[in-house]
Amino acid sequence: MTSVREQTLLAFDYGSKRIGVALGQTLTRTARPLDTIQRRNKDADWQKIGALIASWKPDALVVGLPLAEDGSEQEMSALARRFMQQLEQRFGMPVHAVDERYSSMEAEARLKELPKAPKYASPEWKAAVDGIAAQVILEAWLHEQA
Repeated sequence: MTSVREQTLLAFDYGSKRIGVALGQTLTRTARPLDTIQRRNKDADWQKIGALIASWKPDALVVGLPLAEDGSEQEMSALARRFMQQLEQRFGMPVHAVDERYSSMEAEARLKELPKAPKYASPEWKAAVDGIAAQVILEAWLHEQA
């Protein structure tokens, strides 16, 4: 029997204002929201992303690829792909894309079920949705690998 090495992964829900981050691992195929990073001047906060990568030492990164409902790419898809290239160039590790359609809807549904969810549409709500969306994205990638 061949043993599979456990891998730690960070996932990103790349958005125009915030980037949700989730942490997961391949052994249990589970993920959890980790953080939400505010974008600075339309750019990613590379210092904060670098600190998360240094802290968690992931084996790979996963980025949600925003696609139109029909599966075609859109303007935000190109921006997410650029973010993926920047991650790969800056940190020298594998970066995987996963279809993120409906991840924010799923994140909102999960958040509404929490007993102590932040007030709807508040900054705390939006940040929580982004983190949970990154979790949904990572869970989708882990499921695809099964």
